[in-house]
Amino acid sequence: MSSVVLLLSCRDRPGIVAGVAGWVSAIGGNIIDAQQHTDAQDEMFFQRVQFTPPLGSALTDLESQFAAVAIELGLTYRFCSLPYRPRTAILVSKHLHCLGDLLSRAHLHDASIDVQLVVSNHVDAAEMCGMFRRPFVHLPVEATANGRSTQEQRLAMELDSHDLDLVILARYMLVLPSNIVRPWFGRMINIHHSFLPSFVGANPYRQAHDRGVKVIGATAHYVSEVLDEGPIIAQDVTRVTHRDDVQELSRRGRDLETLVLANAIRAHVEHRVLVVGNRTVVFE
Repeated sequence: MSSVVLLLSCRDRPGIVAGVAGWVSAIGGNIIDAQQHTDAQDEMFFQRVQFTPPLGSALTDLESQFAAVAIELGLTYRFCSLPYRPRTAILVSKHLHCLGDLLSRAHLHDASIDVQLVVSNHVDAAEMCGMFRRPFVHLPVEATANGRSTQEQRLAMELDSHDLDLVILARYMLVLPSNIVRPWFGRMINIHHSFLPSFVGANPYRQAHDRGVKVIGATAHYVSEVLDEGPIIAQDVTRVTHRDDVQELSRRGRDLETLVLANAIRAHVEHRVLVVGNRTVVFE
């Protein structure tokens, strides 16, 4: 643990910044980055403070020491350590561009994730996983009456058995049931090939083409129990024209998806995201 991140939120009031900074100084810590945001409409205050702690400090000790300040200021907070390299599972179906990008970034230490396994309902990703020496688990949906529920049960068992910190849906095209999603809220990130909330569902580039849009986008968000409506972490767009057919829109979209997903994962791993209801505050 080279540094500690304190993420906090509360009703806006005077003295919050001074109180937090004074506490860090009092314990012998040194602030190396501090960002805050005040939401005037909701009268809420949000802050991310990164500091170097006293030698030998543990997160549990810091939490105990900070409790009195938190009570006095009415803070909701959490402490996180850096660097952070979460044990990660990647779920994918047949579109492999996001998987390839993530495995490459992890291999080159550009993405701070420890990929424990890749799970797919198709076999297409097996070769790529072999190239990067990552375990591949094939969980097909059998053509039986209980095929889907059996596959979901096996998936839940895989996720539970690997002591994971993060699950990434890298174009996993099956809708996950609530019993899988609920325990992972805030730790399961999906890339959606559209600029949500527009063009939800499985074929947004076809929808975008039919509407004659002038920009297409991609959205990375935390997965919630309501399909494609979880808190958004990162988005981006690129301009298109009437000359672009569905195939070209899809090609441009794939480029966007890899970048947006990587940026969202980086923000999550660096503890720069605060979830506020069904939205987020993402610090620079």
